[in-house]
Amino acid sequence: MILRLEIGSVLKKFEIIHLRRGVYLLAAWATGLLALASFVLVSSGSAQTPPPPAASGPVYTVQPGDSLWDIAARFGVSLPDLMAANSGMNADALSVGAQLVIPGLEGLQGQLTTRSVAYGDSLTTLARRYNTTPDTLVRLNHLTSPADLFPGSILVILEPGETPPQPPRILLHSGQTLLEAAAASGVNPWTLAISNALTATWQALPGDSLHLPTSTTASGPPIALPVDLAAVQLLPEPFVQGKGAEVIITGTQEMSLSGSLAGHIFPFFPREGSYVGLQGLHALMEPGLYTLGIHGTLADGTPLAFSQAVLVKDGEYVYDPVLAVSPETIDPAVTKPEEAEWAALAATATPEKLWDGKFTSPVPPDYTDCWPSRYGNRRSFNGSAYTYFHSGLDFCGNVGTEIYAPAAGRVVFTGPLTVRGNATMIDHGWGVYSGYMHQSEIKVNVGDLVTPGQLIGLIGGTGRVTGPHLHWELWVGGVQVDPMDFLTGAFP
Repeated sequence: MILRLEIGSVLKKFEIIHLRRGVYLLAAWATGLLALASFVLVSSGSAQTPPPPAASGPVYTVQPGDSLWDIAARFGVSLPDLMAANSGMNADALSVGAQLVIPGLEGLQGQLTTRSVAYGDSLTTLARRYNTTPDTLVRLNHLTSPADLFPGSILVILEPGETPPQPPRILLHSGQTLLEAAAASGVNPWTLAISNALTATWQALPGDSLHLPTSTTASGPPIALPVDLAAVQLLPEPFVQGKGAEVIITGTQEMSLSGSLAGHIFPFFPREGSYVGLQGLHALMEPGLYTLGIHGTLADGTPLAFSQAVLVKDGEYVYDPVLAVSPETIDPAVTKPEEAEWAALAATATPEKLWDGKFTSPVPPDYTDCWPSRYGNRRSFNGSAYTYFHSGLDFCGNVGTEIYAPAAGRVVFTGPLTVRGNATMIDHGWGVYSGYMHQSEIKVNVGDLVTPGQLIGLIGGTGRVTGPHLHWELWVGGVQVDPMDFLTGAFP
């Protein structure tokens, strides 16, 4: 509390400092001098600061690192509305453990928290898991479409206490009844119905993802499911424009699987009790939500299918300076047929995985960290609009500098092309290919099996270039992706 008094011609400022109940310190400043006096104010209980009003909605407990802006964004409310619902709080110094009322949720009470949505989650299965209703989840999360529940998105729930473990799930297939699904999983059909908040067995519909209650067979061990969509792993999450997407499905029996994403169909390959699907995401695809579908057939002929929206983020690529090149090398009459021929080489996913772990650099150590242009950079040729992108990673080098195989694979193309110059493509299996362009000499032949570090060519300046260098490409599922990811980590 601050008082200002004018005594004579001298302006004095008094500050009343609260020490403890009923005891205050009076500090006065005047013409640079400080005078202190203590005094006691007698106050009745009725003069005490009234307690804050009871919360008129659910509350959120402030966590370390939180800011009002973050909390408002997390719960889908405006910053002014959040501040108005919590008048008197210090927006610049939130206290960890403080409870904030979240506006717009009147009629609901409890402690709010957030969870991450996984692939396979739906409004129905999430409501079952957190013992709530779909309508409540819609209101808590301001949902307008099922696509809002994409993997990695934040789900607001009323705290159920400890996070319940994610139970295994089964899909109810077309033509399959809940009774048949229960029998196939070895559980009582009414137990299956009750655990999924169904009041009758006929309420389960084809395509429903049902939580399987904890159960055992007569011999005792837990039941093994043919496929558990709760165990679907997406890498990276969210997906990123220009990167390779990896989808891993845990399964307990043989099955045939395929995936669909952004207009591409890709296969799955078995790996140590799981199935792995790989698909590249084009560097120019629009960021946003895309449908990831999983389809297949179990060993006994039972079909399975599931689809859900997934987020693809912007790759944040930069713009290269305008490049001056031969007009012939940007003429669609030349470039389109060549692009189709080159892409066709990388369109097939062969079932044998030939590489292991990270790729090694395709150039000698002196040039390993020299990149004139990175993958994904937006490009303009001869003053055109920036409608082009750089489809690979450029390495420095002189005419005659060695090019090495970065991983094991089989050569599927060698020869001269107008835009790509002397080019080589290697199949590494599972839909992963690598390409080498602008060479002065090619040192391998189609059909050759190459090993990591093997000499495969020499750097040159052939094709559409402004100087000698190696243009190195990586393809996944028929799409060029960032080669740097193969150098810095094992993919998949």
